[in-house]
Amino acid sequence: MKRQRLSRITVFVAALLILSGCSRKPAQAPASAPEVLVTTVTPKDVPRILERVATLDGFINANINAQVQGYIVSRDYKEGSVVKKGDLLFQIDSRPFEAALAQAKGTLAKDKANLTKAEADEKRARDLFDKKVISDSERDTAIAAAGSSRANVEADEAAVKQAELNVGYTKITSPIDGVAAIATAQVGDLVGPSTGSLTSVSQLDPIKAVVTAGEGPFTDFISRHPDPDERQRYVNTLEFELILGDGKVYPKKGKFYALDRNLDPKTGSIRYEVTFPNSGNNLRPGQFGKVRFVADMKKGAMVIPQEAVNELQGSFQVAVVDQNNKASIRPVKMGERIGALWEVTDGLKPGDRVVVQGVQKAREGSTVTAKEWTPPAQQVASGSPAQKNP
Repeated sequence: MKRQRLSRITVFVAALLILSGCSRKPAQAPASAPEVLVTTVTPKDVPRILERVATLDGFINANINAQVQGYIVSRDYKEGSVVKKGDLLFQIDSRPFEAALAQAKGTLAKDKANLTKAEADEKRARDLFDKKVISDSERDTAIAAAGSSRANVEADEAAVKQAELNVGYTKITSPIDGVAAIATAQVGDLVGPSTGSLTSVSQLDPIKAVVTAGEGPFTDFISRHPDPDERQRYVNTLEFELILGDGKVYPKKGKFYALDRNLDPKTGSIRYEVTFPNSGNNLRPGQFGKVRFVADMKKGAMVIPQEAVNELQGSFQVAVVDQNNKASIRPVKMGERIGALWEVTDGLKPGDRVVVQGVQKAREGSTVTAKEWTPPAQQVASGSPAQKNP
């Protein structure tokens, strides 16, 4: 009996212990430190990759205009096709000009005959005057008549040349090799020197990329290369890449061609031109793109990825992780942007570990789990557009 009672008490106590254990909440494990990606600050030589917007234009753009007034009787080229220098583009009705040429030649022939007679009269008058047969006035009259006839012949010869030119102008030819544009005048139109361009022909190989640079970058460029000869040698060594509108890089490299003589007073910018080979005429005037080139090497630059920098009201901060994985927010001074990187001029030292990704997790004094950041493959290969141009 006692054993049965003791057994019941034991079972009751065990049940109470089980119930009390079920009612307790399990102890929560401490939260793990947030993970951030860091890069170690190391002085390095980095290329200053500059990039600017460019507009493509023909190396030579020839506007084709009518030199004489008349009706177009034919268009002799295929619009948008390649033409050679001297190829016939348009013909203007030449009949009025051929008639004018014939009339000018007739007038010349008549005046040449008059000149022959006048020169004979002049010779005879001189001989008679020497023999004291005629007076001074009669001799002078004969000389003047011969001079007038010679002047008429010279004027007639000039008129014939002008008439021949006008006949030639009725055949409108291409002044250069290139691609001809769509015609703005059609057969039957009355055209002339004041009616505007009939079409245009552009030399596209090479093709020009027209780039605009601000006054500040231009002044900085001149200060870096004050000697004109050295400056010309420097720009001749540059190789340019052309980034097309679809983001693809044109396979052929470009060369510096020319710098404009003046800055635009309205925008404070200056133009320069870069030429690219274009043997297949694949590039056309009016296309937009970007020109990219390596200006020089920045020696021993303290650079970090731009995404690691937090800008607030003109001040800059970065998150730094120490050897104990403690994060701290540090003010820094920034210099030039170089591709996807940004130069730090004050606030960091070699060996500092700067947070690149997960900056919002790295609060002042917090503990983080730091892992090494790996730059994207594209960024390693070519860099990103520069934000500040020299």
